[in-house]
Amino acid sequence: MISPKISFDNTEIAFKGKSSKDLERAYWLFKIISSNFLTNVGPPITNFALNVGLPITGLIKATIFKQFCGGETIAGCTPAIQQLGKSAVGTILDYSVEGEDTEEVFDATFQEVLRTVEAAKNNPYIPFSVFKPTGLGKFELFEKVNAKEPLTDAEQAAYQRMLDRTDRICRACYEAGVKVLVDAEHSWIQDAIDDIARDMMQRYNLKQPIVYNTYQLYRHDKLASLKADFAYAQEVGFFLGAKIVRGAYMEIERARALEKGYKSPIQPTKEATDADYNEAIKFCVTHIDHIGFMAGTHNEASSKLVIDEMVKAGVEANNDHVYFAQLLGMSDNLSFNLGEAGFNVAKYMPYGPVKAVMPYLFRRAQENTSVAGQTGRELSLIIKEKNRRKNS
Repeated sequence: MISPKISFDNTEIAFKGKSSKDLERAYWLFKIISSNFLTNVGPPITNFALNVGLPITGLIKATIFKQFCGGETIAGCTPAIQQLGKSAVGTILDYSVEGEDTEEVFDATFQEVLRTVEAAKNNPYIPFSVFKPTGLGKFELFEKVNAKEPLTDAEQAAYQRMLDRTDRICRACYEAGVKVLVDAEHSWIQDAIDDIARDMMQRYNLKQPIVYNTYQLYRHDKLASLKADFAYAQEVGFFLGAKIVRGAYMEIERARALEKGYKSPIQPTKEATDADYNEAIKFCVTHIDHIGFMAGTHNEASSKLVIDEMVKAGVEANNDHVYFAQLLGMSDNLSFNLGEAGFNVAKYMPYGPVKAVMPYLFRRAQENTSVAGQTGRELSLIIKEKNRRKNS
């Protein structure tokens, strides 16, 4: 049975860190996001305004940036980190600058990720670091390696620099005792990333799960990958680290499969995705002594399933091998109620210069509109809490 101490409908706990002004801003923001028209036309208009120097940065910082980002720098994120921590919700600092792919940018991103490791080392409210592999090396190189195409000498050198950056991040996490998440990417480069993540786990997960690979269960082959990686970890002798998510690139994946004429890697139905996601959760809890896993989900049923399986297996709420995660600014009813009940939970906290994180923010808004019921659920919870405060 689900613990009677937790209810995802408890908006008093969910929004206790938000003022009435914060709630009102979030209400109107989700109303705007719920409009597909505004979500589609907003990005080009905003990009144009930023590129020609129109003074809209302040407006962005006060609205969508404030809702979904912690700040422009790690130091700027400190108030948000502290506020979450007081409610037993951790932070995953996510440097969310996208769209550039020079060696200088890769080095800068690498150094920034190392700074998040240092911040986590000195702050109990930051249990994880995270990096996106294509933030450390060119997408095209992952693509060629994934397709087993030969690299030129220059490409091999560039790929080795990416591998060195990745290893130095994972080693820094190992030495600091900080867990690190390797984000998933598109299917046509994911095998190369999986190989790298498996190698990092084999090096650094000997005593405890430090490196976590990401398994996107909206792919029909990823439950099998999870089980195969676990079997390999058992055979070789290391802990598997697994972040379990549904996925974020469905439309792109299907369109590319159609264009290139191969079978789509995406599940045929949402029900099939949900079934594999739930099976992955059960598998991880069953093998909890040898797997560290993070349930990255905004789905209430999946969160309840994790709790059910933990109760059934006698796993304590604060077991360090189990974490929940949601995005900053979303599903506070999950995050804060889980934290209040003693479960390990953290928020992905994107940060970076306003203009540089706009691609991330636009992508997040568009994903919100494509997840059935997500924006409506956010709005209904905000309205419920506004009414509760008004009546009390």
